[in-house]
Amino acid sequence: PKTDIVFLKVHKSASSTVMNILFRFGEMHNLTFAFPIGGGNQLFYPHHFLAKFVQGFSPRSPRRFNILCHHMRFLQPEVQKVVSSSAVYFSILRNPVQLMESSFSYYRGTSAFSRARSLEEFLSQPYLYYNPTDSSRHYARNLMTFDFGFNPDGEVSAERVQLMLKAIEASFDLLLISEYFDESMVLLKEMLCWDLDSVVSFPLNIRDSSTKSRLSDTIVEKIKEWNRLDWEIYTHFNRTFWERIDRDIGRERMQREVRALRERQEELARTCLQGTGSVAPKDIKDSSLRPLQHGSAKILGYNIKQGLDKETERMCRRLVTPELQYSSALYKKQFAQKPP
Repeated sequence: PKTDIVFLKVHKSASSTVMNILFRFGEMHNLTFAFPIGGGNQLFYPHHFLAKFVQGFSPRSPRRFNILCHHMRFLQPEVQKVVSSSAVYFSILRNPVQLMESSFSYYRGTSAFSRARSLEEFLSQPYLYYNPTDSSRHYARNLMTFDFGFNPDGEVSAERVQLMLKAIEASFDLLLISEYFDESMVLLKEMLCWDLDSVVSFPLNIRDSSTKSRLSDTIVEKIKEWNRLDWEIYTHFNRTFWERIDRDIGRERMQREVRALRERQEELARTCLQGTGSVAPKDIKDSSLRPLQHGSAKILGYNIKQGLDKETERMCRRLVTPELQYSSALYKKQFAQKPP
């Protein structure tokens, strides 16, 4: 199994669920994480990543970490200072249309969105609300482009788009697609030589459907146009994603693998969860399992069954622990105060 990993955590793209998978694997195999200085969940985002943002890094005696997966704005030469040269790089993409609808709900407080009453209103005259010099502007335009380290306000010429796609291809071994999450997990499992249980997950940091809005065709087109660079990235890598499946796995085997993954997930849900799945924040009984609530989104969570044996309870708890709580527990473990 591969243990040196860089995951570029792209906002609002099922990346918290992927992070839970990495946290669990890292914890089970005693791996080290490249944590932000002082804990926390972002590596000084939205600044481009620098090695000095990582707790325990020193240029004099560069220390290599196994897993780098906290929110960052990608800058490969700096990333290479904290992970081994054989590290596997991957990220995840989401259809920019759904991504923008989600961002609008989640990042309502940011300057570009706060003054628009609705996404429609924002898109009718974006430059009325959007200021390219604003520090939080990236949440409102080409968010994936920004996370990959590029300029979200760059011109959309064929040549520039090609350069960007080539740069991403040169840096990353695999780009997952959140709309095809299960297929993505099968590809990830193959690439990392992990077993099935290592990539099984319950969806984390997801919104209650009551806070999702339906989009008209006109709005969909406006979103694509406004996030044109993201749209180019997404359509390109969605295509190569399926080409890779056809080349390395084949559709029939992929269907079998996905079925096995879903069956295992259902089995774990029956073992671990009270009721049928995720619940509203107010219904989560154990406050340590309550995810952070943000913007106008309602973020769902889980309740674990009572009376499980210790080992099963530990496994179930890992599966449903929200990102911030899990991260801070792993941070405390990795940087435990050594007794004098």
